[in-house]
Amino acid sequence: MEVQEILQSQDEYLSGVNARSIKYRIKKLKTLKRTIALHENDIMQALYDDFYKPNYETLAAELFTVHKEIKCFIDNLGEWSSPENVTPSLLNFPSSEKIYHEAYGKVLIISPWNYPFQLAIMPMIGAFASGNAVVLKPSRFTAHTANIIETICHTVFDQHEVVVCKGGVDTSQQLLEEKWDHIFFTGSTAVGKIVAKKAAEHLTPTTLELGGKNPCIVDETADLKLAAKRIAWGKWLNAGQTCIAPDTVLVQENVKDDLIKHLKSWVKKFYPDTLEESHDLTGIINEKHFKRLVELKEENKVLFGGDINEEKKKIAPTLIDEPSMESTIMQQEIFGPLLPIISYESDEALKRLTDHFYQPLAYFIFTRNKKKAKQWMREKQFGGGVINDSIIHVINEKLPFGGVGNSGMGQYHGYYSFKTFTREKAIVDHKIWYDQPFRYPPYKGKLGLLKKLKRWIT
Repeated sequence: MEVQEILQSQDEYLSGVNARSIKYRIKKLKTLKRTIALHENDIMQALYDDFYKPNYETLAAELFTVHKEIKCFIDNLGEWSSPENVTPSLLNFPSSEKIYHEAYGKVLIISPWNYPFQLAIMPMIGAFASGNAVVLKPSRFTAHTANIIETICHTVFDQHEVVVCKGGVDTSQQLLEEKWDHIFFTGSTAVGKIVAKKAAEHLTPTTLELGGKNPCIVDETADLKLAAKRIAWGKWLNAGQTCIAPDTVLVQENVKDDLIKHLKSWVKKFYPDTLEESHDLTGIINEKHFKRLVELKEENKVLFGGDINEEKKKIAPTLIDEPSMESTIMQQEIFGPLLPIISYESDEALKRLTDHFYQPLAYFIFTRNKKKAKQWMREKQFGGGVINDSIIHVINEKLPFGGVGNSGMGQYHGYYSFKTFTREKAIVDHKIWYDQPFRYPPYKGKLGLLKKLKRWIT
């Protein structure tokens, strides 16, 4: 089906009763949940075929979160969609005044390759459940996952409700030429700017879920063994190809050696097998990214790790020692299993270092000093943060997820997805049994009354 035909059929769907029926949408969500469960093994196989993603990580970080999101919408959509009564303005007496939640209409979702199932299906759930029609463009780099997404969506949804458009850059460019009512993009900052520019041509509201360099602070008061364990887990999940993964560790100089010792120990426990034998370490998505990461590794001093498997495009967890802030590895988002370790002496030195990490998507602090933790969290602008752990803020659907400025705009997950894919529409029902006379001209003799009313109300 051509793009124009898709858009026309979606316009027809949006004008019908099903798009406005909460009961109908919940029924579809239940069908989606069952269908995903039936294809669970196919989904895990697809992600393994795309880049050797371990089944455990697929289940935990892709399927589990998607099922939670569907359940959240099934349980709460009726309540969220109900009109909100607000206290009427005295100036409008007598009236009833409400806020209605209105779907935008036709939504384009462009999803990435690093969590190719979750980051495609999660925003689609929010968009469709909120009453929109969706065109979903999955990543071309994860073709097996794109195929299973297409199978699931076309099993559950009619063509005019949710359509999957596979393809490469040309497909994305073609889709961005059309006029949408909302665009939701997850990917790099560079491509996000292109999407925002195209959306601006039609004044289309846009949600951008981008990335950035996420700093991870470890001070001298931290529980170093536990900190290393939680950093290692958050960093090497999905081989570091996670937008909220710790990008660089900033550690107080007098505990640097101990932290490194514990990091090495946890890596050996987490990934005891060789790269050829390991089923717990994800591969790098493609040859281009693999070569980029190998070059970054070779340009820096490796403290630990660094082994590579060219056949499976795997890179062992790698610690990089004290890279220059002007080096390539510190100028770009790493998005891989390389972890720079940079030491600092004082809070002033730490402040200079953290200034380098501009508007990150995530910010992590390991410390026993509650006062400092609150201060550091308050002083830094970032998308979401965690004290004494890494990346876990994404787990709770009751928390908004999204970046700020360079790391994105807009938020989603749970209720925040509903807010993203609907707009609030104000309706005043002004009663006819009484009509206030003082608002109408002529105004002679009414100014004093208006002044008294102003003092009383304001």
